[in-house]
Amino acid sequence: MAVTVETLDKLERRITLTLSAEDLGKEVDARLKKLARTVKADGFRPGKVPMNVVAQRYGYSVQYEVMNDKVGQAFASAASEAQLRVAGTPRITEKEGAADGQVSFDATFEVYPEVVLSDLSALEIERVTTEVADVAIDRTLEILRKQRRTFAQRALGEAAADDDRVTIDFAGKIDGEAFEGGKADGFQFILGEGRMLEAFEKAVRGMKTGESKTFPLAFPEDYHGKDVAGKEADFLVTLTKIESQKLPEVDAAFAESLGIADATVDGLRADIKKNLEREVKFRVAARNKQAVMAALEKAGSFDLPKALVDNELARLVENARNDLKQRGIKDADKAPIPTEMFQPQAERRVRLGLTIAEVVRANGLSATMEQIKAHVDEMAQSYERPEEVVRWYFGDQQRLGEVEAVVIEANVTEFVLGKAKVSDVTLPFDELMGAAG
Repeated sequence: MAVTVETLDKLERRITLTLSAEDLGKEVDARLKKLARTVKADGFRPGKVPMNVVAQRYGYSVQYEVMNDKVGQAFASAASEAQLRVAGTPRITEKEGAADGQVSFDATFEVYPEVVLSDLSALEIERVTTEVADVAIDRTLEILRKQRRTFAQRALGEAAADDDRVTIDFAGKIDGEAFEGGKADGFQFILGEGRMLEAFEKAVRGMKTGESKTFPLAFPEDYHGKDVAGKEADFLVTLTKIESQKLPEVDAAFAESLGIADATVDGLRADIKKNLEREVKFRVAARNKQAVMAALEKAGSFDLPKALVDNELARLVENARNDLKQRGIKDADKAPIPTEMFQPQAERRVRLGLTIAEVVRANGLSATMEQIKAHVDEMAQSYERPEEVVRWYFGDQQRLGEVEAVVIEANVTEFVLGKAKVSDVTLPFDELMGAAG
């Protein structure tokens, strides 16, 4: 096989592949003979179909198969010999003017770029830390209490107040006409928790059992119900029941009901703190990783292989189409999705991926099995049966590969933070949980 490698553009290359027509013919004959042993045809016993019949029926498909296989093998061999890192799938076209007894093809493709990284010590990155204070533990305790609260009916004549569970009948009209979702009987909600629009809660607050009230309500312009967004409705509300909440006491019995091993108040608070610290650790790591990745996007200087960008574009479009399906959009498979809207995102992802790969390669940051196992073990601790979670991850190579990718990104994050100009910032607990939630 004669190999010629040409540089067409910055990353584009072309290899000319020359194959022996005789060798191709021999391979086609061999595969047809093998096929003849099992092929069936009317009027012939299996394995007794004449070769001319087999060739007439299957010759074209076998020839196509052989050509694909041999060209693919020849390309792989030539690329390996030339020490080329091929990005994407080559475009194969038959070349005219080959010598007698030979068939020539042009394989046009892109190669991976040489990634040149800027000085990592010049990067400026903000690294956040967050502490779990007593106020966060207290807030979590209140959430746990509310999850286990009970309700008792209030006496007649008492007014509805925040934290009460109210049962109402209501009917709304816009311009005198009823609208979808504007009527319900026996509807329950807890005052002050924000489930209803503030104007609705304000109207119900202070009402007594058996009382009715009519009031106007202006739906916000960005209301999720598009048919009523920005419009004003008149509501008639009748309050049929008021129930006051009763929260459980924070004591040993409460701790025991939550399955805390050390069924004391101190043991409960310690368990909550441990769980919050685990969650904070993951969220802080995610926040700092995001900051490092944003800095790395600007640290690499190289051309992007169009093939890799196109592959990423196809993946993003497919994700968008799947999202439309999950939302119940009709004919989501046929919905026009302009790829150009994803172009900047695809280019960023490819650039960042190649940059990370170079940082990993140049600095030996691949994930070790010890790191992978430690990460799985840590994630599993937030589940009721950690050992089952560990088995679930290690029972599937794809899931384990996803963990490996996370560990590699963590290695890169730690390495870059050790090189860059880092400014440490303490992020409030609420802000961290809100931003990463």
